[in-house]
Amino acid sequence: MQVTSLHYFYQAASLGSMRLASDKIGVAVSSISRQIAQLEREMGVALIERGRRTIRLTEAGRLTYEYYQGCMSNEEAFKNRLHDYRQLKAGKIDISIGEGFLGGFLLETIEGFQSQHPGVSVTISVLSTADIVKRVLDDSAHCGLIFNDCNEPKIRVRATAAQPLMVLCAPHHPAAQMEALSLQDISQFDLCLPDAALRIRQLLRDAERREEIWLEPKLTTTSIYVMREAAKAGRMVTVLPKIAATTELAEGSLVARPIHEASLEYTTVSLIHRLGRQLDGAPARLLSTLEAKLKAWSANEGERTAA
Repeated sequence: MQVTSLHYFYQAASLGSMRLASDKIGVAVSSISRQIAQLEREMGVALIERGRRTIRLTEAGRLTYEYYQGCMSNEEAFKNRLHDYRQLKAGKIDISIGEGFLGGFLLETIEGFQSQHPGVSVTISVLSTADIVKRVLDDSAHCGLIFNDCNEPKIRVRATAAQPLMVLCAPHHPAAQMEALSLQDISQFDLCLPDAALRIRQLLRDAERREEIWLEPKLTTTSIYVMREAAKAGRMVTVLPKIAATTELAEGSLVARPIHEASLEYTTVSLIHRLGRQLDGAPARLLSTLEAKLKAWSANEGERTAA
């Protein structure tokens, strides 16, 4: 059905005459009459009762009137929602991350973003690196945070930040008294390490093979939370990037010490999204916020290291 014909019909039916519709729309009465006749031919039914001075709708006319009225209401609702989306008053964001990012850095960033844009909802999925990449590729997630780079050609790395793996322990633990630790040093302590499925453990395994020093954890877990809590309790040490324990490091319940092993000193975190995907609205704004936060955080860490 032609939008113009429907509009002319709707105005004539609403006002009760083609003359009044002509005055409102600014076209000749004959044009309105032709458009309504064309609409009736297209639909194969009469929409108005002929021979009356004012317009009276047939049953088919009432259905058509209600249909167009509904279309206009939906269009208005759509425009209002689109306006809210553009103004970041509404929107949904899906992020996929490794559990190591569930520290203060990410949660504080999300909280700050939502305080500025309370109508935006955020869904965070905690997954393995392979599953994060898969969700980003199939557009189930707008963006992802992973350890180290991604070699998938359809993935764009939006930002990276240096995040060397560190020994984390309680302030009173003997490891806290050391300026830096080798793998040999680490192997002498009771360890809580991540499960082999996590990227951090895979990086450690690679370093162990190069050094031919094997770490034997007392406690193995898939939970970064358990790793932090085990280290805070004081008996064990764990290995994580600082970004996984920003809150604990800031409050002093954990301390971080560097590891003397080249590959672990240069690990990074990467903010990724699918190459070619055009993000706008809330997802684009949050992506930019995360990018700026990562770059600023990385710069601050570099200044502290240099000092």
